[in-house]
This record gives sequence, structure tokens and C-alpha cells, in this order.
Amino acid sequence: MKKHYLCPRKYILLQIKHPITLIHINDTLVSEDLLDEAFCCDLEQCKGACCFSEGESGAPLETEELALLDKAVPIVWDELTPRAQEVIHSQGAYFKDKAGDWVTSVVEDRDCVFCTWAPSGMCYCAIEKAWREGRFDWMKPVSCHLYPIRLKRIGDYTTVNYDRQDKMCGCAHKLGRKLNIKLYQCLRSSLVRKFGEDWYSQLENAAEAWKEMHF
Repeated sequence: MKKHYLCPRKYILLQIKHPITLIHINDTLVSEDLLDEAFCCDLEQCKGACCFSEGESGAPLETEELALLDKAVPIVWDELTPRAQEVIHSQGAYFKDKAGDWVTSVVEDRDCVFCTWAPSGMCYCAIEKAWREGRFDWMKPVSCHLYPIRLKRIGDYTTVNYDRQDKMCGCAHKLGRKLNIKLYQCLRSSLVRKFGEDWYSQLENAAEAWKEMHF
């Protein structure tokens, strides 16, 4: 295993298997994709597709978020689709998937139950909509805010990876290239929400070092 120690800074680049490189910041291991991939969400083009992509389970949830979802349901209830209301009545707004992780419930292996639709066909998160309108004090699950970044706990570390979905997010790559925005820059607010300003500052330093190293 090849290690790159970039002293006196607080991170280490770990090349564990070509061509994958991880950036070590505190107790996280961050994929190089966050630094390399051009990415800027283009909602006008994708219509919020990450909220209604196919899959038998919805967004991953942290345990402390379950009570917040329970609190959100009555606030956004009238904005949910009739089918989503049926799903919530039958199994709740969340459940444990086959891996034993908490996830949001979905409608017919597709739409998150919290999807709400505009006449234009744009999909919005009902919880985030309520938050932006001042009707609720929580934005939405952090995994939703982070997407297409996904987190996974491995031993003492949390891996921070890019969940590549070219068909769904091709427009985001195109806009990112046009505006010269990388994935970690596009998702600054969600990364700061999850890991804090100091962590993000270290990630920015790692991004600068990454450029200098010309991997």
C-alpha cells in the first residue's frame, strides 16, 4: 500500500488500489472523485431525478433522523401523493432494508414518499419545501442533502464516495464542466453540515495539494 504524507498538513493521501485514491481527513476517507469530477446540479434538466430514481429503498437515514421524519409527516401530509400516503399508512415513512439500515419508504420501488410535484414536472422534497417556507425546522435527511455523495462506515472510518449515475446526472457533469465546478465545491453546504467547517477547509487544502501533485 502506497502512502503519501503531505506534512505539515493534517491529511494523508492513501493510494490503496490503482486508480483509487482516498484522502484521509480526521476519521474520514474521501474518494478522489470528489476532487476530480466536474459536477453542478442542474435541476431544470434533471427535474430532481435523484428523489424518484428506481430502487426498492429510499434515502439512507441516521437513527436520530427517524423522530424528525415522524414529526415532518403531519406537516407535509396534504402535499404527498395519495399513493405515498397509503405507503406511509401501511409501513411508515421509513423501514429497515435488507442490510438492516434505516431508509425512507418508496412508492412502487421508485418515488420517495416525500416527493411532491410541480405542474412543470419538477420533483421537490416536501420536507425541504416546508423548511424553506418556514413551516419546519429541519431541512431533510443529510444523505439527501449530500447526494450523489454516499457515506459508509468501515471500521473506525467513514468513507465519503461518489455514487456515479451518469444517466441521471449527466446534465450535472455538463454544467460542472461549463462552470468549472468540482463535486466537492457543488456540495459544500451539505459537506459542512455533516462534517463541519474545519473538515471542509482541510478538504480544500487537500484539493490544492492534489492539483500540485498532478496525479
